[in-house]
Order: sequence, then C-alpha cells, then structure tokens
Amino acid sequence: MAVGPGVGVGTARADAESDASVIARSRDEPEAFAALFDRHADAVHRYAAGRLGVEVADDLMAETFTTAFQQRHRYDPARGAGADARPWLFGIATNLVSRHRRAEARRFKAMARVPALADHDEPLAERAADRVVALAARRELAAALAALPARHRDVLLLVAWGGLGYEEVAQALGIPVGTVRSRLHRARGKLREALGGSDPTSLREVSDHE
Repeated sequence: MAVGPGVGVGTARADAESDASVIARSRDEPEAFAALFDRHADAVHRYAAGRLGVEVADDLMAETFTTAFQQRHRYDPARGAGADARPWLFGIATNLVSRHRRAEARRFKAMARVPALADHDEPLAERAADRVVALAARRELAAALAALPARHRDVLLLVAWGGLGYEEVAQALGIPVGTVRSRLHRARGKLREALGGSDPTSLREVSDHE
C-alpha cells in the first residue's frame, strides 16, 4: 500500500485514536495507516533532512513509512511508549540512515568546510550579525557531528532533532536506557570539547536549506 499526504486524511475517528490504535486497526483496514503518515511524516522528514540532506529526505521518509506499513503486524503497543509510534518510526528511519553512514559523514564534513561568509563584495557591516554567528556555529557543529561515532550520533540526534526522551530512544534503537544515557553523555562531552565549551543541546538543527 502506498501512503502519502492526503490519503485518508483526518476523520474524527482517526484524530481521536492513539497511534497504537491506528496501527492495530490498520491490520484489518490498511487504509487507516495513512493517519499515522499524516501525524508524523513532517517530523520524520525533518529528521532525515537534518542527517542526510533534503535531496534524500523525501525518499527516506517514504521508505520509513513503507517499512512501517509492512511491519505493522509486528508493532507491540505494550512495549515502552507503545501508544506513541514516534520511537518506532524514528527507529526505522535511523536504521535506514545507517545505510548511508559514509554519505552522512561526507555531508557534515562538507558543511564544516563551507566558508563562514559568502564570497562576494557585500561589506561585512551590512551582513546580519546573527547570520554570521549562525553560520559559524553550523560549521563547528557539523564538524563535531562528523567526528562522533555513529552510535553516539544516533542517540544525540534522536534526542536533539527527533525530540525523543531517553526511554523513547532506547525503544527506537533497541538498547537499554543506561546505554542511551552513557552514549548521550559521551556525545555531549565530545561536542562541548569541540565547540569550546558551548552546550551542544542549545545548537539547533544543522541545515543546508535555510
């Protein structure tokens, strides 16, 4: 079944149901699964775009929901935050990102090399100061993310960009909560060191489509 925007959108029944109820109903009524797409596609797309760029995000988002639809019979609402499908969906998306590890690292490294200022003759005084600061922070953050081990980057970005809590990240990745805390602590430490002591959680999504 193909799922996409506008498919089975917005009945009162779907709006009132939890994610788990929608998934359960979709096992007998496949078209009901579109409500899950309507709820979470934008968030999955933003996460994918942050990690791999807008060029890949559409395909990765579509593949995430296709995979989720195919695996909906295996979804266990009793596991973790079962009523909320975000950990499940972000876990699928992160597994798909893992197929593009080299591309992700290349992207962050390329962003780290982007000049902090545009290469033109516009006087510095006429440029917005916050834009210059944002570009510099983006370059430093991209370089720091590129240097992180993939397993630490997954945890950090599921928290920072996916908006998941520790238990939700544990559910998404199939690892203990203690491991999530340990990896997140190490990732934040590495980023603070690379960013000169700045709190990495205050630096929002690295984006190449501002």
